[in-house]
Amino acid sequence: MLRLGFTLLLGLALLVSPAGFAVPFWGDEQSSPVDSPLDRLPPGAWIWGGDDKRAGPMAVVVSLAEQRAYVYRNGILIGVSTISSGRPGYETPTGVFTVLQKDKDHRSNLYGNAPMPYQQRLTWDGVALHAGGLPGYPESHGCVHLPTEFARLLFDASNLGMTVVVTQEGQAPVSLVHPGPLSPIDAHTGADVGMPQLASGSSWRWAMDPPAEGPISMVMSRSDRMIVVYRNGVEIGRSRVELARSGTVTGTRAYIVEGHFHPPTSQQSAHANAGRNTRPLPMPTWIAIGVPGYESAAGQRVPADLVNQVVVPDGFKQKVLPLLAPGTVLVATDAHLAPETSGGRLRVIDSVGPRGWLDDVATEPDVGADH
Repeated sequence: MLRLGFTLLLGLALLVSPAGFAVPFWGDEQSSPVDSPLDRLPPGAWIWGGDDKRAGPMAVVVSLAEQRAYVYRNGILIGVSTISSGRPGYETPTGVFTVLQKDKDHRSNLYGNAPMPYQQRLTWDGVALHAGGLPGYPESHGCVHLPTEFARLLFDASNLGMTVVVTQEGQAPVSLVHPGPLSPIDAHTGADVGMPQLASGSSWRWAMDPPAEGPISMVMSRSDRMIVVYRNGVEIGRSRVELARSGTVTGTRAYIVEGHFHPPTSQQSAHANAGRNTRPLPMPTWIAIGVPGYESAAGQRVPADLVNQVVVPDGFKQKVLPLLAPGTVLVATDAHLAPETSGGRLRVIDSVGPRGWLDDVATEPDVGADH
């Protein structure tokens, strides 16, 4: 009896000890629709448009002023989450960080063995991204708390060395404090890239020395009538676009180039541009991605009439077409590309492409964490 009683007591002790506590689940279980107004996301809400590690470098911008985290892949927004940062006396430090360590089942060395699931360490003295409490205001001991499922998705998508920039009002440019559809930072260095505009009188531009390799992603703003092209996390071109019939498709839509498309060669493009090729250049077929809120569109081909709605200058088209390959993504959004301070609607992408367009073209030391 004594042995049985001791065994029962030991079992109870294990159940009530910190190590025996079940790990809480914080925040929403599923993503909110991609067009949810960001300033109305309740504590624990988040948006994840989807991800593919092959799509380019990832970076995170944490806005302490907004209490939100923005995740970018290859320059394009793929996720947004509400957060809880450090409370007074334990303020989350600002600056440029990289992920130093990842631990899916981490527990705190300083705060009662408290669970810190999906930890991604930013400093060796204890600051990290991880799942945690989300009361709607700063309440951590310095870490950035995320909803559990969002933290899991980010943990699975990221790599050691991923750039994380933490910003605060008055200490960083508006584009970093209130991020938008385009990444305001260099994914490799964390430096502010600003929001370069087209020169006066110019309808498009292309980088003088763009990266020779890497995945292509694009974002088109219907409001700005502008499309921006990224390669390997670097903006390589942008152009004004014309929309033949505005309002036909609205909201944030994501597209991807179908698998059997063969991009035109540079020689074909040069001949066409010089008028020596009467045959039209091959155009990709865009397939819709079922982002949250538009799941029913997943796998649908974009009709040719929608593709032909978006028109870009011929010179820009000749630059872009040879780069479009299966897996190229494009996001079409109603949001403005410049940073907004009002929250606004989400502009998330992932693996996408706009609706139509390239026809004419188309047109759219290993220590534990502190808390």
